[in-house]
Amino acid sequence: MASSQPRRSPLAMAVLIILAHEPLHPYGLRQRIRDWGKDSVVNVSQRNAIYQIMERLERAGLIAVRETTRNEKRPERTIYETTQAGQAMARQWLLEMLSTPTREYPEFPAALAFIGDLPHEDKLRVLEERAKILEQDIGRLASEVDQSVSAVPGGVERIYLVEVEYIQTVWQAELKYVHQLVDDLRAGKLD
Repeated sequence: MASSQPRRSPLAMAVLIILAHEPLHPYGLRQRIRDWGKDSVVNVSQRNAIYQIMERLERAGLIAVRETTRNEKRPERTIYETTQAGQAMARQWLLEMLSTPTREYPEFPAALAFIGDLPHEDKLRVLEERAKILEQDIGRLASEVDQSVSAVPGGVERIYLVEVEYIQTVWQAELKYVHQLVDDLRAGKLD
């Protein structure tokens, strides 16, 4: 019996969509998210998070046990699949996430709100460090995409990489902003 619906999250949505395509156990699901490169937009860094969200989704009737298997040398594995209610919820969440901007609270703008409390030299140092890291990340991401695309015969359709395009665009805009901020600090326009 379904209880109250779990809070919408990128991880919950990903779990529902992936399990609708392929029933899996929690570890396999976490690995699939990583294999598909979706861990750049869905946080699966903590193993326990996937188990917790799956418990909530099961309590809500959005996923269900398909089967439990046992291999002699491995612990018992419970395979889950998305229910019809889960498929409907995943669609609803996906449509909402795509159509409606939400206020998010990332760390960088929060730190910028208080950058005035740092000495001038520290401001320059940390922003220049951030710019270098962004440049490296942009290059690394481009290289990873190139490797992933070339590893698939016939390539990968663009629709499966649009989140990477988005991340690249955001990082490039942030890099441009950080460079401008450093220039303004150096020119004495902010202090």
